[in-house]
Amino acid sequence: MIAAVRPITPTLTRVIPSQGGYCVTAVTSLGDDVFVARFSEQLEVYDAVTLRLQRRLTVPGLGDCPSGLAACPNNNCLYASDYDNNRVVRVVLSGSNAVKYWSVASGSRGLSVNREHNLIVACFTGSKLQEYTTHGSLVREICLQAGVRWPYHAIQLSTGDYVVSQNTSPGVVGVVGVNGQVVRSYGQSQTSGVGQMEYPTSLAVTNNDDILVADKHNNRIL
Repeated sequence: MIAAVRPITPTLTRVIPSQGGYCVTAVTSLGDDVFVARFSEQLEVYDAVTLRLQRRLTVPGLGDCPSGLAACPNNNCLYASDYDNNRVVRVVLSGSNAVKYWSVASGSRGLSVNREHNLIVACFTGSKLQEYTTHGSLVREICLQAGVRWPYHAIQLSTGDYVVSQNTSPGVVGVVGVNGQVVRSYGQSQTSGVGQMEYPTSLAVTNNDDILVADKHNNRIL
């Protein structure tokens, strides 16, 4: 957690096993369901309590590299980032599971939903953040300024700024304004003994704007 700059020791309660040997690329939850993406156009849906596989959700045309998932309870839909085809896929989670696609900037990675129920897309190779309505209309595009590169995931904070993970070594997590300029950043802790991050990926933000970071190559959460 960046606010406290200390490692967190989680308690393992259940494990979702490998399905056919494919690695997990993204995960999100909505209500009683946990959605898991692998290298497939099928998303696995698990019970949130038991973590038992309930069904597989086929998303035609998703491609074999879904690199981000996000769910929106307000619009009852699921978003997936199709990295290879530079687009986002929206799946309605009721009725016919209607699918909608739209193009985004180069290298869509992590996804999140903000308080306006809009979708935030981190564009890895395009060095941009893009915000879209649930129907795919572009609300704003933020070109990340010098010093912010390889954005993997972005979440909008209650202040309106965005926390962004940079998939680099040494890794950096920064807060940027709507102009793309860095407000503050975290790299190696000089006081906690945590050490530097290595290729941080996914983020989570608490109600208090504390930030959790998946420190990928160090196999830990900060």
